Amino acid sequence: MSYRLFLDDVRDLTAVYKEEVYRHPLEWVTARNFTSFQEAILNKGLPVFISFDHDLADEHYANPATQHREKTGYDCALWLCDYCLGTKQSLPEYKVHSMNPVGKRRIEALLESFSHSHIK
Repeated sequence: MSYRLFLDDVRDLTAVYKEEVYRHPLEWVTARNFTSFQEAILNKGLPVFISFDHDLADEHYANPATQHREKTGYDCALWLCDYCLGTKQSLPEYKVHSMNPVGKRRIEALLESFSHSHIK
């Protein structure tokens, strides 16, 4: 089953993507946290596209420099790389829509590095 995965704790798909192409809710699955991100992929397989947010809990907004118990979009990206490595699959297409510029760059750097270092 082909689908797209939208990772964001607060926003809905249409709040991030205004284009009409992204307004087809049956083609998208929304994950609000690390666990629902994992469950979507484990239950439905690898999506064709993932849109990442970084901050997935209120505690991430209060003080981004501190350690948190709740996992971030970066943790989801790390898990995704391990999943792809373990299942011998290429990363799906992705975009990082996070408003956290540091978190956004970390996710992008991780996924770009993984893509360049692993055979597709």
